[in-house]
Amino acid sequence: MSNSKNPATKAKRYTITAALPYTNGPVHIGHLAGVYVPADIYARYLRLTGNDVIYICGSDEHGVPITIKAKKEGISPQDVVDKYHAIIKKSFQDFGISFDNYSRTSAKIHHKTASEFFRKLYDEGKFIEETSEQLYDEEANQFLADRFVVGTCPKCGNEESYGDQCEKCGTSHNATDLINPKSAITGNVPTKKMTKHWYLPLEKYEKWLREWIVEGHKNDWKSNVLGQVKSWLDDGLKPRAVTRDLDWGIPVPVENAEGKVLYVWFDAPIGYISSTKEWAAREGKDWEPYWKDKDTKLIHFIGKDNIVFHCIIFPAMLKAEGTYILPENVPANEFLNLEGNKISTSKNWAVWLHEYLEDFPNKQDVLRYALTANAPETKDNDFTWKDFQARNNNELVAIFGNFINRVVVLSEKYYNGIVPEPNEFSDIDNETLEKMHKFPSIIGNSIDRYRFREASQELLNLARLGNKYLADEEPWKMIKVDEKRVKTVMYIALQIASALSVLSEPFLPFTSEKLKKILNIGQYQEIATTQKNASRNDDSSVTSSAVEMVWNDVEDKDELLPPNHQIGKGELLFAKIEDEEIQAQLNRLEATKLTNEAENKITEPQKETIEFDDFTKLDIRVGTIIEAIKVPKTKKLLQLKVDVGIDVRTIVSGIAESFNAEDIIGQKVTVLINLAPRNLKGIDSMGMILMTNTPDGKLAFIEPENDSVANGEQIS
Repeated sequence: MSNSKNPATKAKRYTITAALPYTNGPVHIGHLAGVYVPADIYARYLRLTGNDVIYICGSDEHGVPITIKAKKEGISPQDVVDKYHAIIKKSFQDFGISFDNYSRTSAKIHHKTASEFFRKLYDEGKFIEETSEQLYDEEANQFLADRFVVGTCPKCGNEESYGDQCEKCGTSHNATDLINPKSAITGNVPTKKMTKHWYLPLEKYEKWLREWIVEGHKNDWKSNVLGQVKSWLDDGLKPRAVTRDLDWGIPVPVENAEGKVLYVWFDAPIGYISSTKEWAAREGKDWEPYWKDKDTKLIHFIGKDNIVFHCIIFPAMLKAEGTYILPENVPANEFLNLEGNKISTSKNWAVWLHEYLEDFPNKQDVLRYALTANAPETKDNDFTWKDFQARNNNELVAIFGNFINRVVVLSEKYYNGIVPEPNEFSDIDNETLEKMHKFPSIIGNSIDRYRFREASQELLNLARLGNKYLADEEPWKMIKVDEKRVKTVMYIALQIASALSVLSEPFLPFTSEKLKKILNIGQYQEIATTQKNASRNDDSSVTSSAVEMVWNDVEDKDELLPPNHQIGKGELLFAKIEDEEIQAQLNRLEATKLTNEAENKITEPQKETIEFDDFTKLDIRVGTIIEAIKVPKTKKLLQLKVDVGIDVRTIVSGIAESFNAEDIIGQKVTVLINLAPRNLKGIDSMGMILMTNTPDGKLAFIEPENDSVANGEQIS
């Protein structure tokens, strides 16, 4: 057996940060796939391998998106952040994201930490103070920072670029760089007005950043991160404003700075530090080694839109401050799309975490697995509900769950759930155990290199190993001819099941917990053994030796579950997801798409002007449908009998895709009765039913509001 250890033991401690989510909306699957699930896998893995780890996050509650949301909803920015902070924090907890601390940037400790950080750089002369012209909305009486202004990106030509960053090409810029800027508040073309701000001179750190990242990390940082950093450096860095003219945020802590706050991308990353301080105060620990000790590894998990802030601006801030360590790695992911389209908060094109947890109770691990197996690690990927269903049914249920179910059912059937004493191992037994012992290193090596998608598939390969072993050995047949051999087979199968209970924890924490309970491992041991004793009909008692397991035990220990160990009661780890459940999600997205199309629909322009005499030629009357049948061999046509007061006439109408014939008997309608007859599918149509469209694209009747209006009444 190999005695090699995973390289995760190299650092004395680890500080893991996950990008602070904006509290202008809930968390969606794009956030999870890009940041929080991979960071959680990494943190759980490091803990299981015996490392000193803190996993830090918190709500980002400042910045222009918050104030825009507040203006739209007619509430205060504090109301906005309180609402979404609660939703986000609970969603993370319910989903099993194992933060050691989840804070918020409105907390007093953060305001104090960010203010002190700024003040130190200010006192040491690290900023440039400059008065310059900035965009200003005269009607709103407000400077237009960041997302308060939109215009054409000077680099890629995107006409919807924000004032601080273009989301299409990723370029960061100042609001005054935009071409044809417009206020996002009023839509007005802004003027320019003089104002004073403080800037971090990034150009002074350009040479150092190139040496530290482009040269120093060219072999261990992801290519997408290195490429974006190099592009920024090649374009030449410029001074970056670290203050804004806003009334929401952390006040600039210097004299004569009234009405100014810290730029959100100055204060937000400091939130990692203040959250660590909050954790340390609660736990009675010293926070400084986690941020200032050279033996600590700092890892930032982010999406690709945050690369510039975490690889250029925040490191420059830390370098300027002088006492902090720098990130060891910034394994940024690309974007996750949804059913072929970019996820959009504003367009409600997303799968929201809190809604998923309601729609799929107790299926947190299914989403974790689907997002990890399809993670956008090197390129943008697409989430589809059909793939989600297939990952669950064909992999988690059919491979992982099937193996565990067979092992537990057979163990209960043959040995009353007691681990049997094995007999002599065959070559296939030894080979299978040897392969099992290698999986901690195989999976760990992938995690250490931030290849979480690869690691998740290696975990599934361990379950495949167990399934193949059982399929080849066929204990359900062997039991009839060689009971001694079956004991060995089931013993080995239970060792693989135990390995899965440990190695699955970073990826499938709820499943791992359930499996440990089934196998009567760790905290569940005493409970399960007591329950087993209580259920026995005789006076004998089942005993069970203490079984605790960590990651490296799977590699180092010859035996994970000892003979005579009593396992617990079996239960299914995963349940099949039916087509109806998936269709409900697709229907929700389709409704969202139709709503967006309706909101963005351009109203048809007015037709050419007609004379009053032209209008008076139209004879429009109220009628009632008294008969309706489908026109054979057509999709859209219904043949109607309509009472229009002066007669009952036949009208052929193309409304069959919106209405069933039997449902519209008795429907009041508006009819143009003096339209020239027209033959449709051999039927003479003697008029036209007037219709309009609903937001979801369906047809709707134009009918009188008052039911007492008689057939034949004219409309004028």
